[in-house]
Amino acid sequence: MIMAFPSGLSGPSGGAWNVGPCCVAEADDVAFVRAMVAQIQETACIDPKRIYAVGFSMGGGMSHYLACHAADVFAAVAPAAFDLLEENVGDCEPSRPISVISFRGTSDPVVPYAGGYSSVVRGMPITFLGAQATFERWADINGCTGAPSAEDSQGCSTYSTCQDGVEVVLCRKQGGGHEPGNARVGWPALKRHTLP
Repeated sequence: MIMAFPSGLSGPSGGAWNVGPCCVAEADDVAFVRAMVAQIQETACIDPKRIYAVGFSMGGGMSHYLACHAADVFAAVAPAAFDLLEENVGDCEPSRPISVISFRGTSDPVVPYAGGYSSVVRGMPITFLGAQATFERWADINGCTGAPSAEDSQGCSTYSTCQDGVEVVLCRKQGGGHEPGNARVGWPALKRHTLP
């Protein structure tokens, strides 16, 4: 396994990524990530069908954004502590169905589980869809049918009848705060998926 840990440019709240209406202005971070992946592929033996994006908080926002705008590069994504945004969810049109495994704490004080307005980044207010609405939106984007599964022992509920065999998962941590996802759950879910 090869891992890359890129850092976003400095914005009003420090290092961040441009995910549309927030959180760094005038940076094409999708182009940056595409170039980063291409550079890594030049220097390391990479299976181009097994490239994944994961991230916590702002990195989770970038993971969602990459699923929307770079599904031709990433086989699946696992964002934590971030949701889709009302301001740009209409522009989320992946080039193909893509698996999304989200991790959310129900008591997150930074990205409210129920969603809503946020001015955490000065001058760049955003409105989070909320964890459940993001889960349902990804299911809609991916053409999932039927109801999601009941939560398992890890708090994960899954839409498994989606186009092209992708899945949409929401792992809730009851009482959890603004925290990373569970790699013991995320990695097995990610590696089940490859690019077509």
